[in-house]
Amino acid sequence: MTGRGSAEGSRSPLWVWPSAAGVVAAGAALWLTTIRPTSGWLTHLWPGDQSAADTVFQVVVTSVITVTTLTFSLTVVALQLASQQFSPRLLREVTRDRVWKGVLAVLTAAFVYSIVAIRQLDSTSPVPVVSALVSMLLGIAAFAAGLTFITHMTRLLRVDTLMLKVHDETRTAIAKFYPRHDEPLAAPDQLDLDPARGELVAAPRSGYVRRVDVERLVRAARRHDAVVRIETRPGDHVVQHTPVATVWACRGGEVAGALAGEVRAAVDLGYERTLDQDAGFGFRQLADIAVKAVSPAINDPVTASTALGHMGDLLTLVVGSHTGPTLHRDADGAGRAIVPDRDLRYYLELCCGQLRRYGGSEPSVLGSVLQMLRDVAVSCRDDAQRAEVRRAADETLAQLPEQAAGADAEAVRDMRRRVELALTGELVAAFADRAGETRSM
Repeated sequence: MTGRGSAEGSRSPLWVWPSAAGVVAAGAALWLTTIRPTSGWLTHLWPGDQSAADTVFQVVVTSVITVTTLTFSLTVVALQLASQQFSPRLLREVTRDRVWKGVLAVLTAAFVYSIVAIRQLDSTSPVPVVSALVSMLLGIAAFAAGLTFITHMTRLLRVDTLMLKVHDETRTAIAKFYPRHDEPLAAPDQLDLDPARGELVAAPRSGYVRRVDVERLVRAARRHDAVVRIETRPGDHVVQHTPVATVWACRGGEVAGALAGEVRAAVDLGYERTLDQDAGFGFRQLADIAVKAVSPAINDPVTASTALGHMGDLLTLVVGSHTGPTLHRDADGAGRAIVPDRDLRYYLELCCGQLRRYGGSEPSVLGSVLQMLRDVAVSCRDDAQRAEVRRAADETLAQLPEQAAGADAEAVRDMRRRVELALTGELVAAFADRAGETRSM
């Protein structure tokens, strides 16, 4: 696992943008209300008197409160629907949305600006014409933000939009943190470590592994002349006092407590999974959508097929990447940190396992799973990967119910045959059909 940065589109908490906008708006209101011209072209910006300015400020404040109330009401309803029909893990995608944060920032700025400006009104002084004009413009902006929010949320909460958003971020995570299979990588077996001599480093608290700071691990291991092997992967849930790493002192001495502390600090734990270094979390969200779609309450196999299409595209990236454990060296070329990774079987089971079990009674769902495996089979690089795809295809075919109609059962078996053709390189036969029925539902 390599790379730095984040695969997620926006990491800042929901309150950051509105809070920053409120502080800026308050400062702007205090400054602009000091501009009170008595003559010149500025006086023409606001033809009214103090009473008219006060009315505008109050109208903006009450209007923004109304729009904000409507915004939050629609948001709560939308989040409930998204959680029930798609996946509760998709709520992170909504709360991290930049447009939503921008709308809240505009509403907060309009409210704070106007309420502070009212406080600065003085009937014995000239009218703060610039401040009144800005308040009116912020009121218009707040109304436009409300319309933008409704339009954007209507589009965002479409299942196709959510799947595309998860797909794009997962694709970025794979590109950032998974080296290509043709990149030269050192094998961890070169170190010939003795497990009996390693010292375990326990987790300081419970949580999900969100990131592993490889560069920090290498620097710490070099300072202490040690080798560190991480025992968990991003996305794993660890419990307090369970092992997260093993450390070997290169000179046979005891591992310093300071090194154990740095190893713990390099393994970032949180209360929920993120996509930073955990492409599996993106697959998990897409699989959740597919599983929900085939549930009796939803009964939407087309959505499940669409989710499988996204997962198939991502799996082609996985089979083209190095997915085994990697050895990271320091500046002198000495191996210092071993970081594990997930393998192709994990991803195939994540994409196919629950879906083939929950949707096994619907032949079209099994056919869609096999269709995805056929697409992935084209990109397999070696016999080991082909064996994993073949294994997943056999397990999918085994879910076909005995009472399935003859035509339905034959269609599923035909798709399994096409997976085998793709694995053996007979691509024309694997994809040839009468009217495109093996590529769509």
